[in-house]
Amino acid sequence: MAMLRYSIWTIGCQMNKAESQRIASYLNSAGYHEVKSPWEADLVVLNTCVVRQSAEGKVLGMLGQLKGLKREHADTHVLVTGCFVDSHVEDLKKRFPHVDFLFKPGAYSDFLSWLQEQGVPVNQSRQLSADSFQTIPSDSSPCAYVPIIQGCNNFCSFCIVPYRRGKEVSLPVEEVVCEAEELVSQDIKEITLLGQNVDSYGRDLPGHPDLADLLYRLSEIDGLSRIRFLTNHPKDVSQKLIEAVASLDKVCEYLELPVQSGDDDILKAMKRGYTIEQYRELVRVIRERLPQASLSTDVIVGFPGETEEQFDNTFSLLKEIRFDVVHMAAYSPRSGTLAWRKYEDNVPPEVKKERLRKVEQLQASVAGEINSGYMGKEVEVLVEGNKKGKWYGRTEGNKLVFFQGDADCSGKLVKVNVEKTSPWALQGKYA
Repeated sequence: MAMLRYSIWTIGCQMNKAESQRIASYLNSAGYHEVKSPWEADLVVLNTCVVRQSAEGKVLGMLGQLKGLKREHADTHVLVTGCFVDSHVEDLKKRFPHVDFLFKPGAYSDFLSWLQEQGVPVNQSRQLSADSFQTIPSDSSPCAYVPIIQGCNNFCSFCIVPYRRGKEVSLPVEEVVCEAEELVSQDIKEITLLGQNVDSYGRDLPGHPDLADLLYRLSEIDGLSRIRFLTNHPKDVSQKLIEAVASLDKVCEYLELPVQSGDDDILKAMKRGYTIEQYRELVRVIRERLPQASLSTDVIVGFPGETEEQFDNTFSLLKEIRFDVVHMAAYSPRSGTLAWRKYEDNVPPEVKKERLRKVEQLQASVAGEINSGYMGKEVEVLVEGNKKGKWYGRTEGNKLVFFQGDADCSGKLVKVNVEKTSPWALQGKYA
Protein backbone atom coordinates (compact mmCIF):
# COMPACT_ATOMS: atom_id res chain seq x y z
CA MET A 1 0.00 0.00 0.00
CA ALA A 2 1.39 3.39 -1.00
CA MET A 3 2.11 5.85 1.80
CA LEU A 4 -0.77 8.30 2.25
CA ARG A 5 0.09 11.97 1.81
CA TYR A 6 -1.26 14.98 3.67
CA SER A 7 -1.03 18.76 3.37
CA ILE A 8 -2.01 21.32 6.02
CA TRP A 9 -2.84 24.93 5.13
CA THR A 10 -2.76 27.24 8.15
CA ILE A 11 -3.74 30.86 8.61
CA GLY A 12 -4.15 32.93 11.76
CA CYS A 13 -2.73 33.00 15.24
CA GLN A 14 0.00 30.99 16.93
CA MET A 15 -2.66 28.74 18.45
CA ASN A 16 -3.65 27.66 14.95
CA LYS A 17 -0.01 26.98 14.11
CA ALA A 18 0.37 24.86 17.23
CA GLU A 19 -2.81 22.92 16.47
CA SER A 20 -1.61 22.28 12.92
CA GLN A 21 1.65 20.93 14.32
CA ARG A 22 -0.31 18.58 16.55
CA ILE A 23 -2.48 17.34 13.71
CA ALA A 24 0.68 16.79 11.65
CA SER A 25 2.28 14.82 14.49
CA TYR A 26 -0.64 12.46 14.64
CA LEU A 27 -0.87 11.99 10.88
CA ASN A 28 2.84 11.21 10.84
CA SER A 29 2.34 8.56 13.51
CA ALA A 30 -0.63 7.14 11.55
CA GLY A 31 1.58 6.52 8.52
CA TYR A 32 1.00 9.67 6.49
CA HIS A 33 3.73 11.66 4.74
CA GLU A 34 3.59 15.47 4.54
CA VAL A 35 3.67 17.19 1.14
CA LYS A 36 3.67 20.92 0.48
CA SER A 37 0.94 21.16 -2.17
CA PRO A 38 -2.70 20.18 -1.59
CA TRP A 39 -2.73 18.97 -5.20
CA GLU A 40 -0.26 16.24 -4.25
CA ALA A 41 -2.13 15.12 -1.13
CA ASP A 42 -4.63 12.41 -0.28
CA LEU A 43 -5.78 14.42 2.76
CA VAL A 44 -5.95 18.22 2.94
CA VAL A 45 -6.56 20.05 6.23
CA LEU A 46 -7.48 23.74 6.26
CA ASN A 47 -6.83 25.35 9.65
CA THR A 48 -8.77 28.58 9.41
CA CYS A 49 -9.13 32.04 10.94
CA VAL A 50 -12.01 34.52 10.80
CA VAL A 51 -10.78 37.11 13.31
CA ARG A 52 -10.50 39.63 10.45
CA GLN A 53 -12.41 39.91 7.19
CA SER A 54 -9.14 39.66 5.28
CA ALA A 55 -8.40 36.27 6.87
CA GLU A 56 -11.90 34.99 6.17
CA GLY A 57 -11.53 36.11 2.56
CA LYS A 58 -8.37 34.01 2.20
CA VAL A 59 -10.16 31.01 3.70
CA LEU A 60 -13.04 31.36 1.24
CA GLY A 61 -10.55 31.70 -1.59
CA MET A 62 -8.79 28.51 -0.55
CA LEU A 63 -12.09 26.66 -0.23
CA GLY A 64 -12.86 27.76 -3.79
CA GLN A 65 -9.56 26.39 -5.04
CA LEU A 66 -10.17 23.07 -3.28
CA LYS A 67 -13.54 22.77 -4.98
CA GLY A 68 -11.61 22.62 -8.24
CA LEU A 69 -9.19 20.11 -6.73
CA LYS A 70 -12.07 17.82 -5.75
CA ARG A 71 -13.44 17.94 -9.29
CA GLU A 72 -10.10 16.70 -10.61
CA HIS A 73 -9.26 14.36 -7.70
CA ALA A 74 -12.52 13.11 -6.20
CA ASP A 75 -10.69 10.74 -3.80
CA THR A 76 -8.86 13.56 -2.02
CA HIS A 77 -10.30 14.21 1.42
CA VAL A 78 -10.76 17.86 2.44
CA LEU A 79 -11.07 18.70 6.15
CA VAL A 80 -11.68 22.12 7.70
CA THR A 81 -10.98 23.19 11.28
CA GLY A 82 -10.19 26.46 13.06
CA CYS A 83 -12.42 29.41 13.84
CA PHE A 84 -14.25 29.23 10.49
CA VAL A 85 -16.09 26.23 11.94
CA ASP A 86 -18.94 27.49 14.10
CA SER A 87 -21.86 25.71 15.75
CA HIS A 88 -23.83 25.73 12.48
CA VAL A 89 -21.89 22.85 10.96
CA GLU A 90 -24.85 21.63 8.88
CA ASP A 91 -25.12 25.04 7.22
CA LEU A 92 -21.41 24.94 6.39
CA LYS A 93 -21.81 21.46 4.90
CA LYS A 94 -24.52 22.78 2.60
CA ARG A 95 -22.40 25.79 1.57
CA PHE A 96 -19.30 23.69 0.97
CA PRO A 97 -20.39 20.19 -0.07
CA HIS A 98 -16.89 19.40 -1.32
CA VAL A 99 -15.61 19.46 2.27
CA ASP A 100 -15.58 15.94 3.70
CA PHE A 101 -15.37 16.82 7.39
CA LEU A 102 -15.51 19.92 9.61
CA PHE A 103 -14.32 19.95 13.22
CA LYS A 104 -13.97 22.72 15.79
CA PRO A 105 -10.53 23.98 16.81
CA GLY A 106 -8.86 21.62 19.23
CA ALA A 107 -11.54 18.92 18.76
CA TYR A 108 -8.93 16.21 18.21
CA SER A 109 -11.22 13.36 19.29
CA ASP A 110 -13.68 14.26 16.52
CA PHE A 111 -10.79 14.27 14.05
CA LEU A 112 -9.56 10.87 15.22
CA SER A 113 -13.05 9.39 15.06
CA TRP A 114 -13.35 10.54 11.46
CA LEU A 115 -9.98 8.96 10.64
CA GLN A 116 -11.15 5.69 12.13
CA GLU A 117 -14.33 5.81 10.06
CA GLN A 118 -12.18 6.18 6.93
CA GLY A 119 -10.17 3.10 7.91
CA VAL A 120 -7.02 5.08 8.67
CA PRO A 121 -5.00 3.27 11.37
CA VAL A 122 -5.26 4.95 14.75
CA ASN A 123 -2.88 4.22 17.61
CA GLN A 124 -5.21 2.55 20.11
CA SER A 125 -2.72 3.03 22.94
CA ARG A 126 -3.52 6.73 22.89
CA GLN A 127 -6.66 8.26 24.30
CA LEU A 128 -8.92 10.06 21.87
CA SER A 129 -8.36 13.45 23.46
CA ALA A 130 -6.03 16.42 23.35
CA ASP A 131 -3.26 14.37 24.94
CA SER A 132 -3.26 12.12 21.88
CA PHE A 133 -1.35 14.90 20.18
CA GLN A 134 2.07 16.31 20.89
CA THR A 135 3.49 19.54 19.58
CA ILE A 136 6.30 18.66 17.18
CA PRO A 137 9.32 20.68 16.12
CA SER A 138 8.82 22.33 12.74
CA ASP A 139 11.54 22.49 10.06
CA SER A 140 14.19 21.59 12.66
CA SER A 141 13.48 24.83 14.53
CA PRO A 142 14.62 24.88 18.18
CA CYS A 143 11.35 26.64 19.08
CA ALA A 144 7.90 25.16 19.70
CA TYR A 145 4.42 26.34 20.66
CA VAL A 146 2.66 24.71 23.62
CA PRO A 147 -1.06 25.50 24.06
CA ILE A 148 -1.91 25.61 27.78
CA ILE A 149 -5.46 27.02 27.74
CA GLN A 150 -8.20 26.87 25.15
CA GLY A 151 -11.09 29.31 24.77
CA CYS A 152 -11.84 32.70 26.28
CA ASN A 153 -14.39 34.01 28.80
CA ASN A 154 -13.92 37.71 28.09
CA PHE A 155 -16.30 38.33 25.16
CA CYS A 156 -14.74 41.58 23.97
CA SER A 157 -17.40 43.11 21.76
CA PHE A 158 -15.35 42.88 18.53
CA CYS A 159 -14.00 39.35 18.99
CA ILE A 160 -15.34 36.14 17.49
CA VAL A 161 -12.96 33.81 19.38
CA PRO A 162 -15.17 32.96 22.43
CA TYR A 163 -17.99 31.97 20.08
CA ARG A 164 -15.75 29.63 18.10
CA ARG A 165 -13.37 28.26 20.75
CA GLY A 166 -15.73 28.19 23.74
CA LYS A 167 -15.05 28.72 27.42
CA GLU A 168 -11.61 28.60 28.98
CA VAL A 169 -10.23 25.12 29.61
CA SER A 170 -6.72 24.76 31.04
CA LEU A 171 -4.34 21.86 30.55
CA PRO A 172 -3.14 20.45 33.92
CA VAL A 173 0.31 21.61 35.04
CA GLU A 174 1.82 18.11 34.92
CA GLU A 175 0.67 17.58 31.33
CA VAL A 176 2.27 20.87 30.25
CA VAL A 177 5.49 19.96 32.06
CA CYS A 178 5.54 16.47 30.48
CA GLU A 179 5.06 17.93 27.01
CA ALA A 180 7.82 20.48 27.58
CA GLU A 181 10.17 17.71 28.77
CA GLU A 182 9.37 15.65 25.68
CA LEU A 183 10.08 18.64 23.45
CA VAL A 184 13.42 19.25 25.17
CA SER A 185 14.30 15.60 24.49
CA GLN A 186 13.76 16.45 20.79
CA ASP A 187 16.31 19.31 21.02
CA ILE A 188 13.77 22.09 21.54
CA LYS A 189 15.42 25.01 23.35
CA GLU A 190 12.52 27.47 23.54
CA ILE A 191 8.81 27.02 24.17
CA THR A 192 6.02 29.57 23.85
CA LEU A 193 2.99 28.96 26.06
CA LEU A 194 -0.22 29.82 24.24
CA GLY A 195 -3.71 30.90 25.16
CA GLN A 196 -6.31 33.34 23.90
CA ASN A 197 -5.91 34.82 27.39
CA VAL A 198 -2.88 33.12 28.86
CA ASP A 199 -3.28 35.04 32.14
CA SER A 200 -6.47 33.08 32.87
CA TYR A 201 -4.50 29.84 33.00
CA GLY A 202 -5.41 27.53 35.89
CA ARG A 203 -8.58 29.20 37.14
CA ASP A 204 -10.57 26.10 36.18
CA LEU A 205 -8.05 23.61 37.62
CA PRO A 206 -8.06 22.06 41.12
CA GLY A 207 -6.06 24.24 43.48
CA HIS A 208 -6.11 27.10 40.93
CA PRO A 209 -2.45 27.13 39.89
CA ASP A 210 -1.71 30.21 37.82
CA LEU A 211 0.63 31.11 34.98
CA ALA A 212 3.37 32.19 37.39
CA ASP A 213 3.23 28.80 39.13
CA LEU A 214 3.58 27.08 35.76
CA LEU A 215 6.56 29.24 34.82
CA TYR A 216 8.37 28.26 38.03
CA ARG A 217 7.78 24.56 37.27
CA LEU A 218 8.92 24.80 33.65
CA SER A 219 12.04 26.72 34.63
CA GLU A 220 13.25 23.64 36.48
CA ILE A 221 13.53 21.62 33.24
CA ASP A 222 17.18 20.96 32.34
CA GLY A 223 18.00 21.77 28.73
CA LEU A 224 15.20 24.29 28.29
CA SER A 225 16.79 27.67 27.58
CA ARG A 226 13.87 30.04 27.03
CA ILE A 227 10.18 30.33 27.92
CA ARG A 228 7.74 32.80 26.36
CA PHE A 229 3.99 33.20 26.76
CA LEU A 230 1.18 34.98 24.95
CA THR A 231 -1.30 36.57 24.69
CA ASN A 232 -1.85 38.58 27.87
CA HIS A 233 -4.96 40.55 28.75
CA PRO A 234 -4.03 43.85 30.45
CA LYS A 235 -6.78 43.51 33.06
CA ASP A 236 -5.43 40.12 34.20
CA VAL A 237 -1.65 40.66 34.39
CA SER A 238 -0.75 40.16 38.06
CA GLN A 239 2.13 41.41 40.18
CA LYS A 240 2.93 37.75 40.85
CA LEU A 241 3.39 37.15 37.13
CA ILE A 242 5.62 40.21 36.75
CA GLU A 243 7.76 38.99 39.67
CA ALA A 244 8.04 35.55 38.08
CA VAL A 245 9.30 37.05 34.83
CA ALA A 246 11.77 39.21 36.76
CA SER A 247 13.13 36.37 38.91
CA LEU A 248 13.29 33.48 36.42
CA ASP A 249 16.28 33.62 34.08
CA LYS A 250 14.67 31.34 31.49
CA VAL A 251 11.52 33.45 31.10
CA CYS A 252 11.97 36.02 28.34
CA GLU A 253 11.36 39.65 29.22
CA TYR A 254 8.96 40.13 26.34
CA LEU A 255 5.29 40.87 26.99
CA GLU A 256 2.38 41.24 24.59
CA LEU A 257 -0.15 43.69 26.07
CA PRO A 258 -2.96 44.36 23.56
CA VAL A 259 -4.35 47.82 24.32
CA GLN A 260 -6.68 47.91 21.24
CA SER A 261 -7.52 51.62 21.72
CA GLY A 262 -6.16 54.64 23.54
CA ASP A 263 -9.62 56.07 24.27
CA ASP A 264 -11.68 55.14 27.35
CA ASP A 265 -15.06 55.38 25.61
CA ILE A 266 -13.91 53.09 22.82
CA LEU A 267 -12.42 50.66 25.36
CA LYS A 268 -15.76 50.61 27.18
CA ALA A 269 -17.60 49.90 23.91
CA MET A 270 -15.06 47.14 23.22
CA LYS A 271 -15.76 45.68 26.71
CA ARG A 272 -12.05 45.51 27.48
CA GLY A 273 -12.37 45.91 31.25
CA TYR A 274 -9.71 48.56 31.91
CA THR A 275 -9.12 52.29 31.46
CA ILE A 276 -6.17 53.95 29.81
CA GLU A 277 -4.88 55.12 33.19
CA GLN A 278 -4.96 51.54 34.46
CA TYR A 279 -3.09 50.44 31.35
CA ARG A 280 -0.50 53.19 31.82
CA GLU A 281 0.00 52.09 35.43
CA LEU A 282 0.52 48.47 34.35
CA VAL A 283 3.19 49.56 31.86
CA ARG A 284 4.83 51.71 34.52
CA VAL A 285 4.99 48.79 36.97
CA ILE A 286 6.38 46.43 34.31
CA ARG A 287 9.07 48.87 33.21
CA GLU A 288 10.04 49.64 36.79
CA ARG A 289 10.46 45.94 37.62
CA LEU A 290 11.65 44.86 34.15
CA PRO A 291 13.57 47.81 32.72
CA GLN A 292 14.96 45.75 29.80
CA ALA A 293 11.59 44.29 28.80
CA SER A 294 10.32 44.57 25.23
CA LEU A 295 6.63 45.36 24.90
CA SER A 296 4.28 44.75 22.01
CA THR A 297 0.63 45.64 21.61
CA ASP A 298 -2.40 45.27 19.34
CA VAL A 299 -4.45 48.20 18.04
CA ILE A 300 -7.76 48.31 16.19
CA VAL A 301 -8.52 51.50 14.26
CA GLY A 302 -11.94 52.46 12.95
CA PHE A 303 -14.04 50.79 15.64
CA PRO A 304 -17.71 51.84 15.19
CA GLY A 305 -18.14 55.48 16.10
CA GLU A 306 -14.41 56.19 16.50
CA THR A 307 -13.95 59.94 16.01
CA GLU A 308 -10.80 61.66 14.86
CA GLU A 309 -10.21 62.79 18.44
CA GLN A 310 -10.55 59.24 19.74
CA PHE A 311 -8.12 57.98 17.15
CA ASP A 312 -5.73 60.78 18.14
CA ASN A 313 -5.88 59.46 21.72
CA THR A 314 -4.70 56.07 20.45
CA PHE A 315 -1.99 57.69 18.35
CA SER A 316 -0.80 59.75 21.34
CA LEU A 317 -0.68 56.68 23.58
CA LEU A 318 1.47 54.78 21.08
CA LYS A 319 3.76 57.79 20.82
CA GLU A 320 3.99 58.03 24.60
CA ILE A 321 4.58 54.37 25.51
CA ARG A 322 6.84 53.54 22.54
CA PHE A 323 6.18 49.85 21.98
CA ASP A 324 8.77 47.63 20.33
CA VAL A 325 6.06 46.12 18.12
CA VAL A 326 2.53 47.20 17.24
CA HIS A 327 0.17 44.74 15.55
CA MET A 328 -2.46 46.88 13.86
CA ALA A 329 -5.72 46.19 12.07
CA ALA A 330 -8.76 48.03 10.81
CA TYR A 331 -12.02 47.03 12.48
CA SER A 332 -14.08 44.55 10.52
CA PRO A 333 -17.49 43.40 11.83
CA ARG A 334 -17.64 39.73 12.82
CA SER A 335 -21.05 38.10 12.56
CA GLY A 336 -22.45 37.14 15.96
CA THR A 337 -20.30 39.44 18.08
CA LEU A 338 -21.77 42.13 20.32
CA ALA A 339 -20.29 44.94 18.21
CA TRP A 340 -21.83 43.39 15.08
CA ARG A 341 -25.24 43.25 16.79
CA LYS A 342 -25.08 46.64 18.50
CA TYR A 343 -23.04 49.04 16.38
CA GLU A 344 -23.04 50.24 12.79
CA ASP A 345 -19.72 49.90 11.00
CA ASN A 346 -19.79 53.60 10.23
CA VAL A 347 -16.12 54.58 9.86
CA PRO A 348 -15.47 54.80 6.09
CA PRO A 349 -12.88 52.38 4.66
CA GLU A 350 -10.71 55.23 3.39
CA VAL A 351 -10.61 56.74 6.91
CA LYS A 352 -9.61 53.37 8.41
CA LYS A 353 -6.90 53.05 5.78
CA GLU A 354 -5.50 56.51 6.54
CA ARG A 355 -5.48 55.82 10.28
CA LEU A 356 -3.62 52.57 9.69
CA ARG A 357 -1.10 54.44 7.56
CA LYS A 358 -0.49 56.95 10.35
CA VAL A 359 0.04 54.21 12.93
CA GLU A 360 2.34 52.27 10.60
CA GLN A 361 4.41 55.38 9.92
CA LEU A 362 4.66 56.24 13.61
CA GLN A 363 5.62 52.70 14.61
CA ALA A 364 8.28 52.43 11.91
CA SER A 365 9.87 55.57 13.35
CA VAL A 366 9.59 54.42 16.98
CA ALA A 367 10.87 50.88 16.28
CA GLY A 368 13.71 52.29 14.20
CA GLU A 369 14.80 54.50 17.09
CA ILE A 370 14.52 51.67 19.64
CA ASN A 371 16.47 49.24 17.49
CA SER A 372 19.18 51.79 16.71
CA GLY A 373 20.10 51.54 20.38
CA TYR A 374 21.49 48.06 19.67
CA MET A 375 24.07 49.36 17.19
CA GLY A 376 27.56 48.16 18.17
CA LYS A 377 26.25 45.99 20.98
CA GLU A 378 26.50 42.25 21.49
CA VAL A 379 23.21 40.32 21.67
CA GLU A 380 22.44 36.67 22.40
CA VAL A 381 20.47 34.94 19.65
CA LEU A 382 18.75 31.57 19.58
CA VAL A 383 19.37 30.52 15.99
CA GLU A 384 16.26 29.23 14.20
CA GLY A 385 17.63 28.59 10.72
CA ASN A 386 19.41 29.86 7.62
CA LYS A 387 17.89 32.00 4.90
CA LYS A 388 19.72 33.10 1.75
CA GLY A 389 23.10 32.41 3.28
CA LYS A 390 22.42 34.20 6.58
CA TRP A 391 21.64 32.69 9.94
CA TYR A 392 18.64 34.14 11.75
CA GLY A 393 17.06 33.96 15.16
CA ARG A 394 15.72 36.10 17.98
CA THR A 395 16.98 37.79 21.09
CA GLU A 396 15.31 37.30 24.46
CA GLY A 397 13.41 40.53 23.73
CA ASN A 398 12.13 38.98 20.46
CA LYS A 399 14.28 41.07 18.14
CA LEU A 400 14.83 39.35 14.80
CA VAL A 401 18.55 39.11 14.02
CA PHE A 402 20.33 38.11 10.80
CA PHE A 403 24.05 37.44 10.89
CA GLN A 404 26.96 35.98 8.95
CA GLY A 405 28.77 32.93 10.25
CA ASP A 406 30.59 29.98 8.72
CA ALA A 407 29.95 27.48 11.53
CA ASP A 408 26.71 25.50 11.78
CA CYS A 409 24.77 27.60 14.28
CA SER A 410 21.33 25.98 13.94
CA GLY A 411 19.58 25.55 17.28
CA LYS A 412 22.42 27.18 19.22
CA LEU A 413 22.54 30.22 21.50
CA VAL A 414 25.21 32.48 20.01
CA LYS A 415 26.57 35.97 20.52
CA VAL A 416 26.19 38.43 17.64
CA ASN A 417 27.76 41.85 17.21
CA VAL A 418 25.14 44.22 15.78
CA GLU A 419 26.40 46.22 12.81
CA LYS A 420 23.16 47.41 11.22
CA THR A 421 19.63 48.14 12.44
CA SER A 422 16.21 48.80 10.96
CA PRO A 423 12.68 49.05 12.39
CA TRP A 424 12.17 45.35 11.64
CA ALA A 425 15.45 43.57 12.31
CA LEU A 426 19.07 43.71 13.44
CA GLN A 427 22.04 42.52 11.39
CA GLY A 428 25.54 41.62 12.44
CA LYS A 429 28.35 39.11 12.64
CA TYR A 430 28.93 36.02 14.75
CA ALA A 431 30.91 37.28 17.74
